[in-house]
Amino acid sequence: MAEPHFRRVALIGLGLIGSSIAWAAHRSGAAGEIAGYARSAATRETARRLGFCDSVAETAAEAVRGADLVIVCVPVGSCGAVAAEIGPALAPGAIVSDVGSVKASVIAQMAPHLPGHVHFVPAHPLAGTEHSGPESGFAELFDNRWCILTPLPDGEPSATARLRAFWEALGARTDEMTPEHHDLVLAVTSHVPHAIAYTMVGVADDLRRVTDSEVIRYSAAGFRDFTRIAASDPTMWRDVFLNNREAVLDILGRFAEELFVVQRAIRMGDGEYLFDYFTRTRAIRRGIIEAGQDTAAPDFGRIARTEKERAG
Repeated sequence: MAEPHFRRVALIGLGLIGSSIAWAAHRSGAAGEIAGYARSAATRETARRLGFCDSVAETAAEAVRGADLVIVCVPVGSCGAVAAEIGPALAPGAIVSDVGSVKASVIAQMAPHLPGHVHFVPAHPLAGTEHSGPESGFAELFDNRWCILTPLPDGEPSATARLRAFWEALGARTDEMTPEHHDLVLAVTSHVPHAIAYTMVGVADDLRRVTDSEVIRYSAAGFRDFTRIAASDPTMWRDVFLNNREAVLDILGRFAEELFVVQRAIRMGDGEYLFDYFTRTRAIRRGIIEAGQDTAAPDFGRIARTEKERAG
């Protein structure tokens, strides 16, 4: 059997992403030992019961002692406080990373608290479900999904290469970009779509001419997908929007401009414009399928995927 990529991996935060990293690392043999910590005593107890960590510590500092890879898996607004807690306990030469979907803010929060004898390599696995908590994790979460690394300009290339190899062992495809570009890309592909989904569900809740029972009973695929996205962890998404506000506001402004154009075409009865517009945007969906990031299967309720996630 091949040697593990890291002798001891410490996971700070044991929700969907943290627990999935543990399951995937066990599957691949990428970690010799996995230590974990979660702020909630109930989460720590659940992690012990499920057994995806070899040990579950009572403090974050205890979990990272002796680890050669530490991955912070908490909401982005909490990353700075975690870095301050674990900084004094980090082993020389350890690689410290994260999984946050905002990078520039997380780097600004964490970097001042990390000692000079460790390597900080921020990262973001573009994988997840609407479920949260330690019981939601499964080993296949990262298979064929992208993990974006945003190494610092003065970072050690060998540390980035080691982290890249670890994520690839977990099943992910990897890429690198600057933190600022990452945050703009994610504002387009994730953050603003979530903001729109939350808003659309809020509109349905406020529209008293349509009853709650009608919204639930007659949800077509479009609204049903909005509610799936809007079911995501509210703490995580609050922190994402507050920590990537400039990029999110930029893309929301562009969305508002596009929406105005579509609204005008509908009002004016410009069917030719609407047909051409929808044809162009349909091509993006086809590109996502061709890239292997979803399938064309007509499982409008995502039944197969949901059952797989629950089984995991």
